[in-house]
Amino acid sequence: MLPCHARRGVSIVAIQAALLASSSSGVLAQSSERALPAVTVEAPAAAKPKTRKPVVQAAGARNPSAKPANMAERAAPVAVGGEGAGGAHPSLDAPAAVARYQLPQRSFSITAKEVDETINLKDPEDAIKYMPSLFVRKRNDGDNMAVLATRSWGVNSSSRTLIYYDDLLISALIGNNNTSASPKWNLISPEAIGRIDFLNGPFAAAYPGNSIGGVLLISSKMPDKPFAVAKETVSVMPWNQYGTKDTYVTSQTSAAAGNRDGALSWLVSANYLDSYQQPLTYTTNGTIPAGTTGAFPALNKQGVAANVVGTGILAHSQQTSGNIRLAYDVTAQVQATYSFGVWNNHQVSDPQTYLKSSATGAATFAGLSGFASGKYVWDQTHISNAVSVKSDTKGTYDFDLSASSYNYLQDIQLNPFTVTPTGVGYSLNGKITRMDGTNWQNADAKGIWRPFGYDGPHEVSFGLHGDRYRLESPVYASSVWNTTSDTGTGSLYSQGEGETRTGALWIQDAWKIVPNLKLTLGGRLETWRAQDGFNISTTTSSAGAITSVATIQQPGLSSTNFSPKASLSFDPNKDWNITANFGEAYRYPTVMELYQNLTVGGVATVANPNLLPEQDFTGELNIERKWSDGRVRLTVFREHTNNAIISQTNLVTNPVTQAQTPTTVISNFDAIRMQGVELSAEKDNVLVSGLQLFGSVTYVDSRILADASWAGTNPLTGLPTTVVGKRVPYVPDWRARFGVTYRPNDSWAYTVAARYSGKQYSTLDNTDIVSHVYGAFDNFFVVDLKIHYNATKNFAFDFGIDNLFNEQYFLFHPFPGRTFVLAGKYTF
Repeated sequence: MLPCHARRGVSIVAIQAALLASSSSGVLAQSSERALPAVTVEAPAAAKPKTRKPVVQAAGARNPSAKPANMAERAAPVAVGGEGAGGAHPSLDAPAAVARYQLPQRSFSITAKEVDETINLKDPEDAIKYMPSLFVRKRNDGDNMAVLATRSWGVNSSSRTLIYYDDLLISALIGNNNTSASPKWNLISPEAIGRIDFLNGPFAAAYPGNSIGGVLLISSKMPDKPFAVAKETVSVMPWNQYGTKDTYVTSQTSAAAGNRDGALSWLVSANYLDSYQQPLTYTTNGTIPAGTTGAFPALNKQGVAANVVGTGILAHSQQTSGNIRLAYDVTAQVQATYSFGVWNNHQVSDPQTYLKSSATGAATFAGLSGFASGKYVWDQTHISNAVSVKSDTKGTYDFDLSASSYNYLQDIQLNPFTVTPTGVGYSLNGKITRMDGTNWQNADAKGIWRPFGYDGPHEVSFGLHGDRYRLESPVYASSVWNTTSDTGTGSLYSQGEGETRTGALWIQDAWKIVPNLKLTLGGRLETWRAQDGFNISTTTSSAGAITSVATIQQPGLSSTNFSPKASLSFDPNKDWNITANFGEAYRYPTVMELYQNLTVGGVATVANPNLLPEQDFTGELNIERKWSDGRVRLTVFREHTNNAIISQTNLVTNPVTQAQTPTTVISNFDAIRMQGVELSAEKDNVLVSGLQLFGSVTYVDSRILADASWAGTNPLTGLPTTVVGKRVPYVPDWRARFGVTYRPNDSWAYTVAARYSGKQYSTLDNTDIVSHVYGAFDNFFVVDLKIHYNATKNFAFDFGIDNLFNEQYFLFHPFPGRTFVLAGKYTF
């Protein structure tokens, strides 16, 4: 396959060279009572008689439509964070990265002003919840395991999307899951966000194969004059599910300030969140423990007995984050930036048992060790650094140099090993799960060559990329679980460590054949290797004593691949666009998929050190009609993936104790195919002035085409099952968003929005047929409200309700119900 790819690569470069030579012109719960999930409400924002908002810009962004500036002149900044680049509808303007590198992807965007007016915002990821086809698996306020799902990839696909905060990659490409490899959203203060752009598909050579699902670009506000803002948000969620009835409150304080003084501009932001969370997991058992009452008889998603005997994770989280970003104009056309971020999380979980002794009536754990995994103290401190130097001459050459790193300074979770044989107590001994020492680095050197000048017929971009991901995840034994110091270690229960490295070379030529026809050709050559894989596993007694030890030095892996890209864009007139895109991409196994055998949040994961890279082919056809204040787009897409790396989580029952542990296994599947259609639209001033409609609907037909190694059985019948022809796990058939915002004047904005997700499976053979039980993946329909009021030019208030009709649903975890949100913001 590689020689074939190499020949394709040579042909693409040759074609580009020929085009350059020949062109001299051109252009352009189940439950006893209904549970209430968490909801977010933000207060209305006051009238804004000429609101005093700072002009902000995405770092390094320049006006893409401007003509070449005089070398002595300063390039005009692109405004974001509400005002955008100057259009009547700023979110319809091309993202800065798309304009700068002539990226072929179609995009969707939202500005800070639109977020303020229409979305109950508590966490950065809330900002994208109405964007077409996207879904963030956010289980609670401050969730540090919120994964972004796209039109063709589900909530277990964290490494199939790339998420950037300015120059920092916040996607945790150490894994591909919705736990410890989730994006590091919590590093971002919501009030520092200026604009968010989503680019569909792996069609740009500038991005690695992890862009299979798409690329999300979050731009911060960089001011041209002094500004400061502070916001306080409170959310309240009543909850009633199984045996847990309570009200959970979250308080969040967010602030940002910045200024420009000559050549130097700066932005400082901070966020503090104090969140009490509904049960995120439940403890289940195959039987109801003898001599107890209070259990809720239930089935799991496959119809096997999974009686709910109590909560698992029932947590209180306190998170603090801070960021500083500096931008310095070295010359009129060269800017250097540096950013530093820190995030700290202190989380305590204290499970609740529903069981009571039949004899005494006292609460009891009945000897079920599963409760111990939900009892923990977790401390995390992570830091990030990013630096870049970019030119914007709009001349023959421009460059972009960037490097970033993310480090787990501290990441320690303390658990008791088990529960006492009777009663409600926990064992004195315990486990120390550590990930401190885990880190990753990324570096890119990019260039732009315009042989015929700015906005000429050819624009060639190219670059070098390198990354390194290091995993450290030992689990130690401790003699006293809750008094272990930060440096305390004991005997190893398990160890998973290893490293992956990738190097890449890419090139792209955007050729305007005629003013309204553009052909973009590109390719990416990547070399990847996994090394230093090492695992220790042990067996233990029921009390935690180690009875055997096995160590293994895992084999090294490597792969070299070439990925061609192609796009053809045609503008029949100024209002219409037709674009066809194709991209091949390789998604390499992550270090966690290869080496991490670990239990996180009560879910055990079994790694696979022999995984092959995914090979993905994606094509799409876009037809778009655009107005000055709106757009409608139809996209037909098809995706074929060989050696797809898929994980599935099922309850594994101990045959002796009947205790149940959610266990995830990871493997390659020979071939899968996903195809579908996406229709999205947004329009201002519909029928009456100030009335905006927005929405999207996406249908995906996903199928497993082949897998010769499958040997699964139906858990109810014990008979063999097949996966061929079954739906791909975690990919719903339908997704839809619809909303209406009415702005009668500059002071008020009223929004009603709905989100729908259809049926999805979480087992490869689609045997999870029981819905609305813990562990199931349900369809859902959720309606949100928001009133935004600008009281004065400084004060704004929000009131909102998320999940208005208190829809109860599970996506493995129980998800938030009706939540009331109140917020107040002051702009200095």
